[in-house]
Amino acid sequence: MIYFGDLPLSKEILEALSELKIEYVFQPIFYPDGKTVYAREALMRPYGKNVMDLIEEYKELDKLHILEVATLFGATQAFLLRGYTEILSINTFPCEIFSEEEVKAFIDYYGKDQKAMILEMLEYPQFSEEIAKTKRKIADISKNQVAVDDFGTGLNGFDVLNAASPNIIKIDRTLITDIDKDKYKQSNCREMIETFHSKKLKVVAEGIETEAEFNTMKELGADFFQGFYLGMPE
Repeated sequence: MIYFGDLPLSKEILEALSELKIEYVFQPIFYPDGKTVYAREALMRPYGKNVMDLIEEYKELDKLHILEVATLFGATQAFLLRGYTEILSINTFPCEIFSEEEVKAFIDYYGKDQKAMILEMLEYPQFSEEIAKTKRKIADISKNQVAVDDFGTGLNGFDVLNAASPNIIKIDRTLITDIDKDKYKQSNCREMIETFHSKKLKVVAEGIETEAEFNTMKELGADFFQGFYLGMPE
């Protein structure tokens, strides 16, 4: 379980974090060879409840910021304890932002030499253009990358892309499932990938569950791959 007690944060934040009983698992993101890991995405696992239920609960309590801080510090803690050497990718709400004090506390606690990470902009619960732009600026300070998660569903369309100025686009699995059998999906993904590459953006194919999906997305030009076929969260 993640331990927050010795973090250099305010008493109020620490008390709120102490109420969380969570762990993190990590799902690899692969290069096109399907074997070499590029990054590992941290996925929150609450004890005794579903993560979406926890998010909804904290949204209703107006405490989403606590989950934002928990992921920044907690996922990094778990990642380092496991001895991973790739890039850490963490999820971040499109309506929450780390304070200057929290950013400083993170740098002070984990060190200025902490490897740059990927901030994955989620598609829920609501989008703030101002926060997305500010988050991009904060990411640049530590040379972090920004990814738009689940592109093609929910909030994460071109409005989010334009505001977040990401480095990476993660194409949602609903656009990829059975793509080897669906000419429309193939045409749609090919067009998206070409558009993103023309903007110098990298593309992650999410939700790869079969060899055929993997091979098709490689042929269409995706840069990175993630899904149960290649690697489960662990």
